[in-house]
Amino acid sequence: MTVVADLDSRLIRLHAEYARAIDDGNFEAWPEFFHEDCLYTLTSADNHAQGMEAGVIYADSRNMLRDRVSALRVANIYERQRYRHIVGLPLVLEMEGATVRTEASFIVVRIMRDGKMDVFATGRYLDRIKADRDGNLRFAERIVVCDSSRFDTLVATTL
Repeated sequence: MTVVADLDSRLIRLHAEYARAIDDGNFEAWPEFFHEDCLYTLTSADNHAQGMEAGVIYADSRNMLRDRVSALRVANIYERQRYRHIVGLPLVLEMEGATVRTEASFIVVRIMRDGKMDVFATGRYLDRIKADRDGNLRFAERIVVCDSSRFDTLVATTL
């Protein structure tokens, strides 16, 4: 039971630190939650159910995630805003050796400079998580499945 409790607490911490980095605007830390060879996609529930791999965002390496951060910082100009993630407890779906598959629900609220708040996105994270050489858990795969098939133009922000 101790091994399971330890894994659960490490998974919860990974999700909490991931959300905190994004909510604090520390986008440069975001790629570090992933292995060098990784997969990050953002798609709709309908596309995911139909097995369509291409999504609104598709990155298959940590370097592609870094490029995304660079685009957020340099290329995209938009009104200042903040985000707040509320992430459900990760549910372990499967353990395959050193790899854990999990699912966690999320809701992201966007707070505009004038104080207006909107639900920005809801959905679930489908993750494949492995420990790196130092024993730190990192995402080998994170598929962000949004409940809505309509995406805000600012979905360039990581979820």
